[in-house]
Amino acid sequence: MNRFLSSRHSIKGVKWILQGLPLDMTVTRLHGTSSAPGIIRDESRGLETFSFLQEQDLDDVPFFDIGDLVLVPGDLEKSLKVIGSVSAGFFRKGFRIASLGGEHLASLPVIRAASTIFPELVVIHIDAHADLRDSYHGMKENHATVMRRVAEECLSSPSLLYQFGIRSGTRDEYRWGMENTSFYPFDLTGPLERAAGEIGTRPVYLSIDIDAIDPGEAPGTGTPEPCGLSSRELFKALPLMKDLDLIGFDIVEVSPPNDVNNITSVLAAKIARECLIMWGGACR
Repeated sequence: MNRFLSSRHSIKGVKWILQGLPLDMTVTRLHGTSSAPGIIRDESRGLETFSFLQEQDLDDVPFFDIGDLVLVPGDLEKSLKVIGSVSAGFFRKGFRIASLGGEHLASLPVIRAASTIFPELVVIHIDAHADLRDSYHGMKENHATVMRRVAEECLSSPSLLYQFGIRSGTRDEYRWGMENTSFYPFDLTGPLERAAGEIGTRPVYLSIDIDAIDPGEAPGTGTPEPCGLSSRELFKALPLMKDLDLIGFDIVEVSPPNDVNNITSVLAAKIARECLIMWGGACR
């Protein structure tokens, strides 16, 4: 297995754990997310370790890539339990967790685990889709319901779910978001800057669905949605969160079989690099 760019060779002395979550069981359009963690790792090897955005280097970040978690084919419940159990174990030992998905439902057991350790948890959700359905295809736990479950089960108040860049959802999702979460359709930078001030010192989990980015730049996803953010907008927004107490992040819904020249996986790898430098560097 190729580990992610600049991963240490052992867990000793690291602050961050990187894990792959190859879940692809509730995707409803085009499958392929199970191969994403490995492809993102492979493409990371083509990046420089140095970030022009931050003028810092990933080589200075103590993190260890443990590889992909071994999920149970065809058994969603057991697979979610594996993700939750492994994540909870690392959180309890004081590690912070970076996850490469995998479909978006993979975020739920990680966030559930985080919420048991960090009772005042805040979740920042950047996505094309609201993911606020109460059920989808008869399922309460689905990639289209993941943030509804987060809001209702993992946070002390649904308003601690901050949602940015959303441009797709049902009428009920839109209404529920406007009434319950901190819901910012279409926008990112302006409301995110204000939100960072509101969040203050609370622990934060960041979940980035790659389809937040316009499919012209990130075609490798199962549910592309036109009129999205640019990657430049996202990279400009990340520093607005640099002072937040980030305890974990994930990048989900990359689907390499639906990509062009792996450009979406390269983008995901670069986002992961920037996040690891921003919240895992020696200066923190």
